[in-house]
Amino acid sequence: MDKQNIQEVYECNVKTVYKYLFCLTHNADLTEELTQETFYQATKSIDQFRGECKISVWLCQIAKRLWYKELERKKYKEIPLSEITDEIRSFENIERDYVLNVEKVELFRILHNLDMTTREVMYLRLTGELSFADIGNIMGKTETWARVTFYRGKQKLTKGREEWNND
Repeated sequence: MDKQNIQEVYECNVKTVYKYLFCLTHNADLTEELTQETFYQATKSIDQFRGECKISVWLCQIAKRLWYKELERKKYKEIPLSEITDEIRSFENIERDYVLNVEKVELFRILHNLDMTTREVMYLRLTGELSFADIGNIMGKTETWARVTFYRGKQKLTKGREEWNND
């Protein structure tokens, strides 16, 4: 692949990769760093791309591996809630409008208590603006699995909100 094609791949996919990584890291500086590293690694291994999925999904898979390496390197256990609330993106569709009605602190407290897989699906869908098909591909699962996991996550958010309001 020549430089012009690589530049086109970058321009078409950089926002998707950035949003995906931000969903994982909740840190703009680290997200920027990992986004650049993702495209560097992709450029080095572009010949290995077989075209079995969209290139954005392939790039997000590279990004996810880099994030996991970063977690191992820094031995992160959990992401502090305070880092998340500072950089939350505004939501645009109906699913996100529901979440906006819940106070940020309450929302992140509830999200923080979800299991890691459900939390990742929720972040990818809500802040990463990824389709269920893309989420399924990234997670190595089906689109239906992503939909069901997201639906169950929304149910847990509702239940958590009711419990919080009763306290």
